[in-house]
Amino acid sequence: MSTTESLFAQHGAGVQRYLSRIVGHQAAADLTQEVFLRVTRSPVPAMSDAGRRAWVFKIARNLALTFVRDGRSRAGVDVQVELAAAPTQELGLAIREALAGLPAIDRDVFLLRESAGLGYDDIAAACDLTTDAVRGRLKRARADLRAALDGELRARRGQPVRLIFRHGDEP
Repeated sequence: MSTTESLFAQHGAGVQRYLSRIVGHQAAADLTQEVFLRVTRSPVPAMSDAGRRAWVFKIARNLALTFVRDGRSRAGVDVQVELAAAPTQELGLAIREALAGLPAIDRDVFLLRESAGLGYDDIAAACDLTTDAVRGRLKRARADLRAALDGELRARRGQPVRLIFRHGDEP
């Protein structure tokens, strides 16, 4: 198996999941192919597996930023929500608006952690930040999302609602 095939096997699903949260499912499939096309055209850096993972996600992030900047993205951002009952359209809209209201770098840090499952060091490398900056931005993003969703959560008090922080590692 070539290095590119190995990188795709290891990170393809995570890249597509991350991109789908930013640009939607249809565009994410195309962008995922573009990510790995760029990987095949570039010499794979001689570094650890974690370093290569960060490198692949940096390519994905840069493509997503260009895609959004060029106005090709669909409106809104998705995030998983865990509910006791089916989510309402209002809740889904509130979540998309809350995510869209985050500063772009905070949203990227949040989605790289929660959608793609990257560790702090990998996120730092992908976003050109320090690990401490990643921790701070992630904490701020989570707090901002909770604050933005507070009204919607109170309205649904009878039904437990929570954002899924898959890794549950809040400081």
